[in-house]
Amino acid sequence: MILYFHGFDATSPGNHEKMRQLKFVDPDVRLISYSTAHPKYDMQQLLHDVARETQHVEKNGVIAVGVGLGGFWAERIGFLSGIRSVLINPNLNPEDNMIGRIDRPEEYADIEDKCVSEFRQKNAGKSLCILSRQDEVQDNSQTERILAPFYPVLWDEEQPHKFPSLGTYLPVIRAFLHGQLPAI
Repeated sequence: MILYFHGFDATSPGNHEKMRQLKFVDPDVRLISYSTAHPKYDMQQLLHDVARETQHVEKNGVIAVGVGLGGFWAERIGFLSGIRSVLINPNLNPEDNMIGRIDRPEEYADIEDKCVSEFRQKNAGKSLCILSRQDEVQDNSQTERILAPFYPVLWDEEQPHKFPSLGTYLPVIRAFLHGQLPAI
């Protein structure tokens, strides 16, 4: 099972297309949706939604996949829910880089402060990160510096921030779903 966390642009047709592509990895792909209006409320709702979706399945057969802001959520909710995650161009600091685009950006900083201390160390090896060198929204070299000590990082040379084509990475995501970390 794949739990797909959309990015900031929740209504983009690209989300449906990415979910269709992910069905080549696992036919059971489920959208985990959230708003950007109330991040603290969203976190509680996301935890509830993931618990509901995974209550009757073996968690080692589930991964969370998130793009952009969805990567922020996939990493944290995956960790707190005991499932692995794939982070695609994750927005690690929405409280800094989305001011004026989201309501209550300061709540993201509060969520980071209240998350388990040193959670990335405790989550080491349980996330996979795919970054675009052509990301027009954020500097992924900074993302790599933050995440590489804890997770494998793969670089894509062509995709933009929203990462419309997952095709090249579907075999890697499939292997990760089955517990295999990519060799870097």
